[in-house]
Amino acid sequence: MSSTEARRAARVVVVGAGFAGVACAKELGKAGVSVTLIDKNTYHQFQPLLYQVATAQLAPGDVMRPLRGLFRKHETVNVKLAEIVSIDVNSRTVTTADGDTFTGDHLVVSVGTEPNFFGIPGAAEHAFPLYSALDAENLRNRILRLFEDADLDPSRLEKGALHFVIVGAGATGVETAGALADMVHEVMPERYHDLDISAATITLVDHGDVVLAPFSEKAHAYAAKALTEKGVELKLGASVTAIEADRAVFADGTHILSRCIVWAGGLKAREIGGLEQLPNVRGRISVGADLSVDGFAGVYAVGDGAAGTDPEGHPYPQLGSVALQAGGAVAKSILAAIDGDPAPAFKYHDKGIMAMIGHGAAVAEMGKHHHELHGSVAFAAWLGVHAWLLNTTRARIDAFINWAWDSFSNSRGPAIIDDPDAPRIDWGGDDRADDLDDPLESTATAARATSS
Repeated sequence: MSSTEARRAARVVVVGAGFAGVACAKELGKAGVSVTLIDKNTYHQFQPLLYQVATAQLAPGDVMRPLRGLFRKHETVNVKLAEIVSIDVNSRTVTTADGDTFTGDHLVVSVGTEPNFFGIPGAAEHAFPLYSALDAENLRNRILRLFEDADLDPSRLEKGALHFVIVGAGATGVETAGALADMVHEVMPERYHDLDISAATITLVDHGDVVLAPFSEKAHAYAAKALTEKGVELKLGASVTAIEADRAVFADGTHILSRCIVWAGGLKAREIGGLEQLPNVRGRISVGADLSVDGFAGVYAVGDGAAGTDPEGHPYPQLGSVALQAGGAVAKSILAAIDGDPAPAFKYHDKGIMAMIGHGAAVAEMGKHHHELHGSVAFAAWLGVHAWLLNTTRARIDAFINWAWDSFSNSRGPAIIDDPDAPRIDWGGDDRADDLDDPLESTATAARATSS
């Protein structure tokens, strides 16, 4: 059998249509391999920009692209809309919620991640994660609903209506805090003329001592300064011990009244029956140099749920650029296996890391040696890199138009509540909110009690 015939006869099942899954399917589709790509959504979402959807800079459609449209030129790639409930990693068979099964000669596990609440009471019920397009829409609706409710009854300001808490000072938390600060202090005053916007607070919480821990010390200082200048309060070295419907509670006994607590505190691999058989490192599937899973023939893992390491043993970061490159690399490993050739080792080309801190402010460490940029130059670099990462030319154009409009206007067209029938916020039935109306007062009271 020729190489071309072998490729056409091979069957590959890819579970998950994130950056890695899509990149893998595209590469295999170009080679004429039969691919079944399974995802619970009909769209591919651009996760790095979800915080901009949550803060009404972009519309949901700007970060979502129809999966079938991405593969319209790849006739051997078949997209299936299904929720995967179990995976038999020995037979490389996946089972859907409807009972359908798909089996391949090769299986690529790209299931992505989900929030890791670390067992904190109330976090799963009351916090707002930001790891999917639906999460972003829910968070945007909650932010806008709070402004509407406070406008209807200003006494709700005393119950923390405009107190926003963000847990986790990594890239997601910092970017959300900066964008939310711009929204609250620049956009909302032009919309709510009778509302005391000065009562709004944004608090970024982390158990560590710095923001953007993976970055350099200079970046830590710059990011902290930029956030503070935007009105974000930094609560570092603090641990959240509980999240309730109306407050975040901390290890020192203090709390902040809030009806909008954003969770950016950590991720873990999605839990799907059968995957627990695979070797893992801190909840992520362990893979070899060619991204295969040791001991399970024909099984590969890529994306944020995989734990690969570079030649020096350092774990690859959970970045879109890593997922994209790994998706293409695992396709090459599968093609090598089909052709009977040795699988090439994955080599990540480090293009650096970056984070937006709101309008005109960003940090970027570019290239293999992480040449450092701050401010407007880093802001421009961030725009260029994220536009390049988008799947299509249309997506890039749409994003640039929205970013340009946001730079010269505070209108923010996507700032609408698109789920008016969602349950309203319950502002009654909890008199504790009257005990300590100000989050700063709660901290000061605890301090006075300790000193006395």
